Amino acid sequence: MSRTGITELEIVLSVARRGTFKAAASELEISPSAVTNAVAGLERRLGVRLFNRTTRSVALTEDGRRYMERIGPALEMIRIAAEEIGSKASDPAGVLRLNVPPDSGSLWYDDILLPFLQRYPRIRADIYSQKEQVDIVAEGFDAGVRLAEDVPGDMIAVKLTQALRMIVVAAPDYLAQTPLPLTPDALMTHQLLCMRMSDGSVYRWELISRQHRYRLQGEPRLAVSDTASLHNAALAGLGIACLAERHVAEDVQAGRLIHLLPEWQVNLGALCLYYPGHRLVPPALRALTEFVRRRDNA
Repeated sequence: MSRTGITELEIVLSVARRGTFKAAASELEISPSAVTNAVAGLERRLGVRLFNRTTRSVALTEDGRRYMERIGPALEMIRIAAEEIGSKASDPAGVLRLNVPPDSGSLWYDDILLPFLQRYPRIRADIYSQKEQVDIVAEGFDAGVRLAEDVPGDMIAVKLTQALRMIVVAAPDYLAQTPLPLTPDALMTHQLLCMRMSDGSVYRWELISRQHRYRLQGEPRLAVSDTASLHNAALAGLGIACLAERHVAEDVQAGRLIHLLPEWQVNLGALCLYYPGHRLVPPALRALTEFVRRRDNA
């Protein structure tokens, strides 16, 4: 853990952000008992209970929530200042906390994050995968990763990928048992494999071909909440899926999946790194944005 001289407050803020003493101890690289003692000591001096405890988790009380809202921005400024004073522009250091969508790794980890961490050995990355989009400032993240259309308007966005698209695919074993769909309407007669969204709804493919649009209406045979399960179901021959082209490119090339309706696709736009522009940019985040921009200009 990088110390700033106000460790007790940092510990309490980490508990609020992570939801358990154990998770906060892991994040800060200290013992769970040190976390417990820090929280109890601060509560004793303030004369209020900051957290309600259960056997499984802790949650902020109303007093605790108000206290965190006041000290959070100040601690963030102190953390950034401590990292900056110990970092040279050519050798930045610090922890980079990112909130990213699940299953996005193959789209940018290998090409961007891993080379970045190799380039800057003093930077540590703390990546939290979450399907639901959150307020990255309130949740204590330095930046988030989402599709361009989902980036809040008051954030600075840096493009990580070119425009992405999803394509319709199925395994040869499945297609050997049923007529090949030649139009989007024909999908209604097939076994469909779909993604369940964070709000519980099933994603209806919004296929585009030139000026034509088609929104899938059929009920799926299988609905899952993660891309990996959907991908595996398609490979197993359970039905037709719509998956990110980059996720399935190797399978299509190897013949494990067949690209159906090649003139139709779902256009997703670019995947972007985004962060607030109204505060100091931490050295680790500034290094990442510069790394991405240099890569795009190379």
